[in-house]
Amino acid sequence: MNVERQRAFAEYQKILDELRAAFLDRWKVTKNDNVSMKDFERFRTIGTGAFGRVLLVKYRPTNAFYAMKVLDKAKIVKMKQVDHTRNEKRILQCVKFPFLVYMEFFFKDNSYVYMVLPFINGGEMFTHLRRMGKFDEGLARFYAAQVALALEYLHHCSLVYRDLKPENILIQNTGYIRVTDFGFCKMIDGRTWTLCGTPEYLAPEVILSKGYGKSVDWWSFGVLIYEMNAGYPPFYSRDPMKIYEKIVAGKYKFAHHFGEELKDILKNILQVDLSRRYGNLKGGSMDIKTHKWFQSTDWNQIYHQKIQPTFIPKCSAPDDTSNFDHYEEDSLRVDAVDRFAKEFENF
Repeated sequence: MNVERQRAFAEYQKILDELRAAFLDRWKVTKNDNVSMKDFERFRTIGTGAFGRVLLVKYRPTNAFYAMKVLDKAKIVKMKQVDHTRNEKRILQCVKFPFLVYMEFFFKDNSYVYMVLPFINGGEMFTHLRRMGKFDEGLARFYAAQVALALEYLHHCSLVYRDLKPENILIQNTGYIRVTDFGFCKMIDGRTWTLCGTPEYLAPEVILSKGYGKSVDWWSFGVLIYEMNAGYPPFYSRDPMKIYEKIVAGKYKFAHHFGEELKDILKNILQVDLSRRYGNLKGGSMDIKTHKWFQSTDWNQIYHQKIQPTFIPKCSAPDDTSNFDHYEEDSLRVDAVDRFAKEFENF
């Protein structure tokens, strides 16, 4: 590695250390914002999930648009997800990084908890990947670099993301990305054993219930690089059990158009043997950042968003929702009494 590149990496390490210190300061404080639903104008649903929906809203004091995640307290309690949701809220309040979604406001009422996030109007990477078929290698590398920096930051804060996939990556109207959905993200000191994630993206050690740490995110990162370049994931079957068998065996084939450097980085990341997997070795994320496939990547320029993206999603206005699917609308019914005040008192 040349001296200039070494100096750039050292500079970035300082930035990372400062960001981690700021994260840890925020982690010590739990706060709720002095806002309520009446401060927001509701437009339409832009996503749905097991516990509620995501709405496009406008914050009346500033006229800024946001994505508001509305979670039903009754459903959270019924599914025993109170701790899980509290954890997600806390992480969203504490992370601050250019390629991660983080919380702008949080409040609750008798029936719901509300997480107000930036509205990323370019839509999901998944949508654009399906429409294009696959990304050209340069665009895939551009996205991969941002995801690598986001994972490096999370790991530096002792967080394991655990749900990397194109559906959880949003593309901004600048062409840069933001990783979203921290439902499975967890602060881990050592190892954890929870089985969670998306079948095609699960690491072998998760499937084998071996106990795992940050290594699982780098495995998923390898799967993502493959899918962005091929248009389909490396381990696929209609039967989830067959997917798991392929993953545990580490069996996959390269797409015919993959170049040597791309093949090499995938071989080193999609390693079933943890003692050989890039990202999990002594060099940590530096083994990935200094790999030949990323040779042309200026990591500091990526972090400061100085590189001109080759693809910008079509967004006609800050409230343009054309990159999102349509959903049936449902009114929010707030109970007169808070039946779950006790469960949510520490939120």
